[in-house]
This record gives sequence, structure tokens and C-alpha cells, in this order.
Amino acid sequence: MSPINRRRFVAAAAGAAAAAVALNPESAVAAQYRDTGDFEAADRGFVAALKPGVVKDADGKVVWDNDAYAFLEKDAPRTANKSLWRQSQLASRQGLYKVTDRIYQVRGLDLSNMTIVEGDTGIIVIDPLISAETAAAALKLYRTHRGERKVTALIYTHPHVDHFGGGYGVLPEGAGEVPVVAPEGFLEHAVSENVYAGTAMNRRSAYMYGAHLPRSARGQIGCGLGQSVSLGTVGLIAPTRSITRTGQVETFDGVAVEFQMTPGTEAPAEMNFVFPGLRAVCMAENATHTMHNIITLRGAQVRDAREWARYLNESVDLFAGRVDVAFASHHWPTWGGAEITELLSSQRDLYAYLHDQTLRMINIGMTGREIAEAIELPPGLDVWANRGYYGSLSHNVKGIYQRYMGWFDANPAHLWEHPPVEEAKRYVRALGGRSAAIARAREFEREGDLRFAATLLNHVVFADPGSRVARAELARIYTRLGYAAENAVWRNFYLTGALELTEGVRVGESSTVGPTMMAALSIEQLIDSVAIRINGPKAWDLKVRMDWSFPSLGVVYHLTVRNGVLTYRSDENADPGAGVTLSMTKVQLLALLGGKGLGDIEVSGDASLLQQVLAVVEKPDPNFAIVTP
Repeated sequence: MSPINRRRFVAAAAGAAAAAVALNPESAVAAQYRDTGDFEAADRGFVAALKPGVVKDADGKVVWDNDAYAFLEKDAPRTANKSLWRQSQLASRQGLYKVTDRIYQVRGLDLSNMTIVEGDTGIIVIDPLISAETAAAALKLYRTHRGERKVTALIYTHPHVDHFGGGYGVLPEGAGEVPVVAPEGFLEHAVSENVYAGTAMNRRSAYMYGAHLPRSARGQIGCGLGQSVSLGTVGLIAPTRSITRTGQVETFDGVAVEFQMTPGTEAPAEMNFVFPGLRAVCMAENATHTMHNIITLRGAQVRDAREWARYLNESVDLFAGRVDVAFASHHWPTWGGAEITELLSSQRDLYAYLHDQTLRMINIGMTGREIAEAIELPPGLDVWANRGYYGSLSHNVKGIYQRYMGWFDANPAHLWEHPPVEEAKRYVRALGGRSAAIARAREFEREGDLRFAATLLNHVVFADPGSRVARAELARIYTRLGYAAENAVWRNFYLTGALELTEGVRVGESSTVGPTMMAALSIEQLIDSVAIRINGPKAWDLKVRMDWSFPSLGVVYHLTVRNGVLTYRSDENADPGAGVTLSMTKVQLLALLGGKGLGDIEVSGDASLLQQVLAVVEKPDPNFAIVTP
């Protein structure tokens, strides 16, 4: 950030600080804040911290800095929601912790936790963080205090990048003979989520996690689920063993593990598992110390709140009386049989209530926006672990509405609305022009209606993005809203929006689509990745038939481009009508799609046809605008 723009951001933040208190309602009573149980649990079993709490890559670039959150040791300031500040204090705990006999966790070295289970000859690693660098640092911290034990198994709980991206940090040479275990369907979902819409998700993730915000009481204070995301090397070691059914028992390095399949909960493929001999259960990301996302603001398929609740209900039945500690891939563990049952039951009731009440209100004619405004949790569910630090009541019920009803609320006025810029121009004109619209926005701000002030100013910015006054006013409103937000993701979105209005679009710093991720794609998925990048209008008149032959696999893919669409089918035979045929390996295809040319690929027919197709394949824009047109 340039010094001038940083000063502008800080100035906007300072101006908003005084107003944040009035918009900072705390539903938790004072007695809840006096309860130190969560802090005692978060500190329980502490062995040692990484000092300094900084991880660098091979070139010396900082990819993780937990020490940047030292400011959280102070009391909550006027620039942050008190409840969110408390959550960030808990989530920023860093170091190696003993969970129970033979089970350890490293927390605070990435968005997620790494869990380590000591076997007979080595260690079982569960969820190796996002980056190879942070995973290696976590493993080194463990070995420093527990000895040089080899990795004898690697388990992925589900296919989100913060649970597999650091695999090469614990198995630098890949799987080899070490079993890499994951729920059925893991690989398909891991690569499809990060590749098909990966560019847009990465861009929105910068907002969601506050990647470009300063770590400070006026900037990013956490993510609710953890503190931030590391910026190191993301990789994917493909699973070598799949878990397919609830009740399946596997033994790794002398440790028996019993699995519970939970597809369609927090991820399309996910699993919990119990260690019967250690009386401990891993709840993956299905039960943490926050309301989770039914729909994540970075973008993803809507999750099934109904199934989530049902699987948690099953977890209560499966694990009650069998475990003394429950740990997850985020936050701190829960100890005690009764306490575990209450946590799982409370979160079960949370997701079931969201689902059932949203459907009830849908069926009396309410829209998603109306339901989000009307719904309230029953008093019995208003506990710390259910508060909206990561997911929120507002956007979760809209996600449930979307799952069942889609984007349209059945109001004809919303059926064919203008796109944002054209709509904004008409709103500003109806309000009497830019100056009048800004004046009206200030009136709503004085009345305490920051939400509508933001709506009006957003229209002004989209109608006239060059207006410095409108951008500054909207940045100030976003900052006030961010300071007030209990939800960490909302805070990061608001404050990143404010930053982008004053500074402009920041260049992205990380990507989940690395070489090992691309290598994990099937041939079909690689072809799909080309198809979704074809610029349709430019390809309207293009008609090409070509074969992609993979002799070592015994399969030929017949690709057709017509009407701006790439389609394909496959069999074992060449297409006599193909204009060009490429005979290659998957490695050669990856190089071709990576822009390295044909290389040693065997080409027969008219090679220019391939170039005509590649000429209409568009490169995604990882830095598209969000708060401006």
C-alpha cells in the first residue's frame, strides 16, 4: 500500500472508530464474558510455541506471521466488535498442544490445525494445513518436543485446501509407501472446486480473509475460524486409500480408527472418525466453535443444513460414552463426555433450526432477504460456539433459500433488472444527480441507517466510479460497518471494500491452482477446464474436430468445437473425420495447456486447427474489480 493511500485508509478508519460503538450491540450478557472456560480450554495442554511465530519460504518471503496478532492481547478497542475480538483472542493461540495421550495439535500456524497421532513406530498426520512451508514448520515444532518420528499415515478429513494443501510439507517425496487416506469422492471435489471457479474464488477469498488488510485493531483481526491463510506453496498428494462407509475400521501404525461418513455437510466429501483406544474423536470441520457457513461468501455450492444436522445427530449416537475429548481441524478441543454431547447437540439444533425455520417462512411467502431479517435463534442456542463469527444467520438463511428456491424471489420486478452500472445510473438520476444522492446518503447515515447509506453510495460509485467524493464516502461507511460486525468475514469484506475504494485493486498474492493440483485433474477435467474458458462469441463461427489420443491409456478423446462450445466423447478408436490428431501423454497435455507449446507431442493433420481453438481460449482475470465497475 502506498504511504498516501495508507494514510487515507487510516484516516477513514479513525473517523469511523467513534461511531462504531453505537453500532456494536452485544447480545451476550456480561456473565458470558466473565466465563473463562473457553480460554482455559484453548490453553490446555500447551507444550511450546514456535518462536518467532513466523514462517518463511525458501526465498525468505514471509508466508505466515502469527506474531502480527500480538495486539489482540489488549482489551477490545472501539474499532472492533467485542465478541469478535474475544473469538480472535482464542483463535490466535499458537503452538504445540497435547490433546490427550498420544494426540497432539499444532494450532496458530495457518487457518486450520494440524493434528498428530502417535502410532507404534511413527505418527499419523491429520490435515496438513494450506502450505508446505507452514506444515513443515508445524511438524518440526512437534518433532522438537516429541522426537524424530516418521510419518506413517496422512489423513485428509475433507477436500478444502486448508486441509490438504500442505501435504508436501509432511511428505516431501510424496506418498511413497505411506497411506494417504481420504473420504470417497475427495479428489474429484478437491480439484473441481479449486480449478473450475478457482480464479473467482481466489479473488473473493482475498476479501473473505482480509488478505490485503493490515493486521491491526483497525484492520484484519482474524477470520472467525482461524486467523488468516498462509501464502506458501500449495500442493496435492493424491489419496491412495478411500473411506467409503460409516463403521469402516482401519488400522494405521497400530492405531485403530473408526470412520463416520458425512457427505454433503461442510464439504461434499467429509468424514469424522473416532480413535476407540484413545477415547478421542475428530469432528473434521462439522462441529467447531462458531456457526459455520451454509454458503460461503468466497463462493461454493450451497451446503445441506438438513443433512449436516442429521449427521451431527448420528455423531451423538455413535460417540456418546465412547470419547473423553473431541477435537476438530479448527479451534480448540472440547473435553468431557457431557460437554461433547452438548456441543454436538447444540450445533445439530443450530443447523436444523436454520433449515426448518427458513423452509417454514418460505412456505408462508417470505423471500430470502425477508427471512434473514426476521429469523432469531432461540435463547438456548445463543451460546459462544453458535455465534456467527464465520457463518452468519443472515447469509446462511439466504443460502438455504437459494438451495431450494434459486436466485428468483418470484417478484416480476426482479425478473429482468438492469445490470449494476445501468441500474446505478438510473438511481442516481432519479435522486437528482450525484451530489443529491450523496447528500441523501449522509442523511441516512445521520439517522443510523448505514446499510441504506451504503446502498445509495454504491449506486453513485457504479454510476460515476471516478468520483473521489463518492468513493471516500462509501469507504467511510464500509469502515463503520466493518468495525461493528461480529462476523469476521463481514468485517473483512467491508474493510477490504473500503481499502479498494481508496487504493484500487490489489494484485492477488496466492493461488490454489498449482502444478500438483493441475496434475491431479483427470483428462476429462482438463478438457473441461479448456471448455469453460472458451470465449463463446469469438468462437461462434469456428468449426473444428480433433482427436486427443493417449496411447498409454488406450483412449482417444474426440473434441468438437462448434457454436462457441467445446464438447467431447471418448472411445478406443480414431475419428476419421478429425482435422488434427494429437498423440500424447498426460504430462505433455499439461505442458501444452500451461503454454509451453507442442513440444514432443506427435501431431498429424492440420496443426493450425489446434491454434485456432487455443486462440479463443481466454485467460481468467485474477484481479477483477468488485466494489467498482
